[in-house]
Amino acid sequence: MLELTTPVQYVKGIGPRVAEVLAAKGIHTVDDLLHYLPFRYEDRLNPRGISELRPGEMATVIAEVRNSGLFRTRRMPIFQMTAGQGRSRLKCLWFHGAYLKDKFKPGQMVALYGKVELGRDGELEIIQPQFEMLGDTNDDASADATEQKVAASLEIGRIVPIYETASQGRLTSRWFRRILRAALDNLSPELPEPIPAAVRRRLALISPREALWKVHWPDPGESLQDLQSSRTPAHIRLIFEELFLVELGLELKRREQKAQTGIAFRLDDHVREAIKKILPFHPTTAQKRVLKEIASDMEKSVPMRRLLQGDVGSGKTIVAFEAAIIAMENGYQVALMAPTEILAQQHYFSARRILENAGYRIVLLTGSLEDDRKREIRRHIAHGNAQLIIGTHALIEQKVEFDKLGLVIVDEQHRFGVLQRFKLMKKSREDRVGTGASPVPSEQSERDIARMPPAALGISEGGFAEPDVLVMTATPIPRTLALTLYGDLDISVLDQMPPGRTPIVTRRISDDRSDEVWAFVRKQVATGHQVYVVYPVIEENEENELKAAMKMYKELSKRVFPDLRVSVLHGRLDADLKDQVMRLFQKGEIDILVSTTVIEVGVDVANATVMVIEHAERFGLAQLHQLRGRIGRGAAKSYCILMTGGKVSEEGERRLDAMVRTTDGFQIAELDLELRGPGEFFGTRQAGLPSFQVAHLIRDRELLEVAKREAAAVVAGPTAEISQEEINHALRHMRARWQRTYGLVEVG
Repeated sequence: MLELTTPVQYVKGIGPRVAEVLAAKGIHTVDDLLHYLPFRYEDRLNPRGISELRPGEMATVIAEVRNSGLFRTRRMPIFQMTAGQGRSRLKCLWFHGAYLKDKFKPGQMVALYGKVELGRDGELEIIQPQFEMLGDTNDDASADATEQKVAASLEIGRIVPIYETASQGRLTSRWFRRILRAALDNLSPELPEPIPAAVRRRLALISPREALWKVHWPDPGESLQDLQSSRTPAHIRLIFEELFLVELGLELKRREQKAQTGIAFRLDDHVREAIKKILPFHPTTAQKRVLKEIASDMEKSVPMRRLLQGDVGSGKTIVAFEAAIIAMENGYQVALMAPTEILAQQHYFSARRILENAGYRIVLLTGSLEDDRKREIRRHIAHGNAQLIIGTHALIEQKVEFDKLGLVIVDEQHRFGVLQRFKLMKKSREDRVGTGASPVPSEQSERDIARMPPAALGISEGGFAEPDVLVMTATPIPRTLALTLYGDLDISVLDQMPPGRTPIVTRRISDDRSDEVWAFVRKQVATGHQVYVVYPVIEENEENELKAAMKMYKELSKRVFPDLRVSVLHGRLDADLKDQVMRLFQKGEIDILVSTTVIEVGVDVANATVMVIEHAERFGLAQLHQLRGRIGRGAAKSYCILMTGGKVSEEGERRLDAMVRTTDGFQIAELDLELRGPGEFFGTRQAGLPSFQVAHLIRDRELLEVAKREAAAVVAGPTAEISQEEINHALRHMRARWQRTYGLVEVG
């Protein structure tokens, strides 16, 4: 009998070598294998006859191969195969299809799936159909007659699951069907049930064993539409279980954080006056509301864990500085960590402009500083001479010791791994270990340290207090994703722009009209404004034929605008040169800044009113929105020009259309999440987002809300409906299943 935890190599038909291939797809155990779900289903119970087909419909056809061949055109090789049923024929075409040359043999039975169209010759055809050979048993030459009969029964006369292939197509959809059937046939009858009975009854959830069977082998009467949209009872059971376990871990972590000791910051008239003194303008209603939420958290003796979301230019930085003043006026240090040196420098310049006159001591610590300078800054930090410490990953290096860290601000959180945030949060605890006490081993968890007596840590009887944490992001995050990605944080949203900002006009234009664009740029510079010109790469690349920033910098500075001040900025410049270029641009001594996406976040030049983005179709939607946010930061009308070259994909068209249609970051984020999927939205591993096996955060947002509610009820403790034993069982299952794949669920 197979258990869910059995290594996949012990499933009949796999073995050690194939197990290595499956491991690359994240399949290590029988549980992983059974959660490798079909990406679609074909109705081979009632396949369509060719004579019944109509142009424009998606259809599954089982037919006999009549003939096939490869013919070449001037543009590409095209492979054509004709399939038939009696006198009816169906033509199938594959562009760049040379790889199919020896695939089809006359007389073979083949299942075809695709969109039916009317060809130029008036015959029905399918372009690029998906296909499977039904009469080919070469991939299991040793199969006996019984096994061949079983294999055939998995292919026709039923609703058939279709799986993504693996190992360059060697592990076919047919192979997965046979292997999964064998795994299910030999699976232990008793599967663990992590969901309490009351929750299962309330949501009418079927058992895990029944769900696994029916998601791979649907009943004949199952709705094909429900199968394709993952809305059968089997899908809902598996999706809910996955989301429930994630939310269980996040809820537990949230409650543990609330139980820790924090710093109860004093918020009196003196602190309020200090905040008022630095405000450069009258705050918006949204800024006042968010500051009140943050200040209220900071007054409590529980550590603040808050996410500050705001669209580009909504005024997050000034709110963060106000929070910093609360901590500094209470005698604590503040650490602000940014993902790039340019952004860290930008925060440093802003902090000096806004805070230095009020007497606050600010330092910048980045990796590119000279060693002597770094040592000097670290000494100031350790002795408490520096109050606001701004930096990059350099802040979490072992050598950095804080004297009295009270507030951690993390900007553009999605660019950091989740564990990096925790590492900076723990800095205060690590750095306050007494020299006379035994050192705390680095491998001990923060919970182990928290349980140690104060004397062992060299901390006074007052006990240890966790620093508050404020996480900022200018990438608007749809609520669905925020619930999961930042499930351990409270959320504040800046949904108002400061006064004086004018809407940005966004236009799309083909690059064969570049002369018109450069004429417009010249006119804007003549009125005293500045311009960004953004390119996707630094140097010419023959493969993608994109214009390179360096090449176009030379072109623009020497041929198009020889009389204007043109400069270039990209990631490979050393830090001092980047700093110098940005300072000149901010002072208005550069008219046109040719740049790569290093200016995506953090660069704030109110006089820059035009952004030209070359090859805009090659950028992601969130990236385009971030880039556009660099302009429109003053009172003058601003323009974003999206230049495109060559043919634009359907997805590219949707991105460009969204940019022209709206400047609302949350609308754009929703569409971006829909287009790219949750795994790509931030970069799964980097963001700490779980690699969901069956759930999809767009499609399953309602189930996510239900899972969050049910998880909170379970963690709250036993009730008349849910016993302590069921709660313990659910938590054990959650830890076992998610600890290895989900960084946030590090619960004791």
